[in-house]
Amino acid sequence: MKQILSIFLYLYIYIPFSGSLLSQNIALHIEAEKELTQGLKDSLDIRSRFENEATLRLEADSLLQRFQRLGFLDVKLLSLRKRNDSVYGAKYRLGNRWDVLKLFYSETDFDPNELEEISNEVTSSYFVIPIYRSEEILNYLTLLKTEQGKPFAKLSLVNLTKDTNKQLNADLILTTGRVRTIDQLVIKGYEKFPRSYLRHYAGIKRGAVFNQRKVIEQNDLLDNLGFVQTVKAPEALFREDSTSVYFYLQKRNNNLFDGILGFATNEDTQKLEFNGYLNLELNNNLNYGEQLLINYKSDGRDQENFRVRASLPYLFQTPFGLSGELKIFKRDSTFSTTDQQVRVSYQLHPSAQIYAGYKAYESSNLLDSIVAGSTVMDFNSKYLLAGGSYVRQQRRNFFPIQTFVGLDAEIGNRSTNSGSEAQFRIHSTLNHIFNLNNRNSIYVNNSTSLLSSETYLTNELFRFGGINSIRGFSENSIDASLFSVLNTEYRYLLNNSIYLHSIIDLAYFENQTLNLKEELFSFGFGLGFGTEAGVFKLNFANGISGSENFKFSNSKIHISLSSRF
Repeated sequence: MKQILSIFLYLYIYIPFSGSLLSQNIALHIEAEKELTQGLKDSLDIRSRFENEATLRLEADSLLQRFQRLGFLDVKLLSLRKRNDSVYGAKYRLGNRWDVLKLFYSETDFDPNELEEISNEVTSSYFVIPIYRSEEILNYLTLLKTEQGKPFAKLSLVNLTKDTNKQLNADLILTTGRVRTIDQLVIKGYEKFPRSYLRHYAGIKRGAVFNQRKVIEQNDLLDNLGFVQTVKAPEALFREDSTSVYFYLQKRNNNLFDGILGFATNEDTQKLEFNGYLNLELNNNLNYGEQLLINYKSDGRDQENFRVRASLPYLFQTPFGLSGELKIFKRDSTFSTTDQQVRVSYQLHPSAQIYAGYKAYESSNLLDSIVAGSTVMDFNSKYLLAGGSYVRQQRRNFFPIQTFVGLDAEIGNRSTNSGSEAQFRIHSTLNHIFNLNNRNSIYVNNSTSLLSSETYLTNELFRFGGINSIRGFSENSIDASLFSVLNTEYRYLLNNSIYLHSIIDLAYFENQTLNLKEELFSFGFGLGFGTEAGVFKLNFANGISGSENFKFSNSKIHISLSSRF
């Protein structure tokens, strides 16, 4: 009895298993009246192994269409026979191969310049394309017409004839309805959405030719705004006399609270000291796309920095925007500097804007007595400024901006008790993320600033250093009349919530008041991860100047938490 049971179990397991192995080893051999070249086989992309007979027969039938796309228009499947348990043979009659397709067209349907994009032989009455690309090219031409406001465009080939020189001739017929333009824009879900963003940010305008692909791209631009998210893809309603486009939007909270806590060893006292900053952004709370930014920084010892900025885009539904800013910087009991600016911006297109404005600096010497040779003095400066910026977004949670280019220049005069001097300032910021794949990327950023003047004061110099410039140095601890900082990071995304990155920063600066030129380096690592409260970031970096050796005590640790509410 046990022997019979063992045989039964063996057969129960072996027979399905062996059947499965056999079913996965069915092969298909292709034959024709002439030998198939290896290049032709590669173009056909013939599948050789199949799980069962049904999938094999589907492959044999689909090969007919693939042969036809390659120019064998008269191809026929003569037979499909089983040779043995694991091999089937398919025999085809290919016939003649046609290489090119000569299409006659009307210039009222297509512009010859359009056709030169897809054909090397174009005249005012016909163009020639390779047979194997005919389906791709006809789809392209159909899409071209839909993008020109003809969403119901159709192409057909008629009067197909065979030439003696491996050439097919046909008439290309285009059938369309009337050109469709956008007559109405409808917002669903977020009715208070600032409409000026449709026209000036996303470029969606009434009267524009309807282009489905472009409308989808414009919808993605709206999704990148931060204070709005798209619920689903836009839709178009075509009536006999009008076209309406529907956008499905939902308001998204986009206020930001950002804080950094840093600590490092005091070089003089060897005690641990804390520093950091608070950053508050209030975005679109009044449904105008407005922004209010309040920023406070302190290094825990000598420096305090306060900044407030307000901006209102698209005044009176125009491409013009207005912003104002106030900054106050104080260094211990040495000096304080206030700068104020107002800008008028103009949106060129969704990714770029230019601006012009006015900027004024006022600085006071806080020392009780005048120190001989001191380069800290009371001064007032007035500048005209102009600049522009370019931003390209990407769909990444941690890194929504892929490319940023910013450039602005200031020209004006500085006045002190000893007289007035012409000055020039320029600032540039360029950064880009090179996405190697979904997990790996390289971030590169350069920030450069230059002050050109006959003489220089300490309290008018640029200040840099810290987590937002060269890491591994204290915040705003370096004075410079010229500096250029290169930040690099290799980033690895562990999952959708956690990433790691390296830190390698280089900098060069000049300080004309001290006749100093120096190079700086820093290296380290960091991590960031998303929490329910926001994005938590930790950076560890060690800064080294060109004239000193590595000291572990120079290392800085920065912790930040950015929370949206």
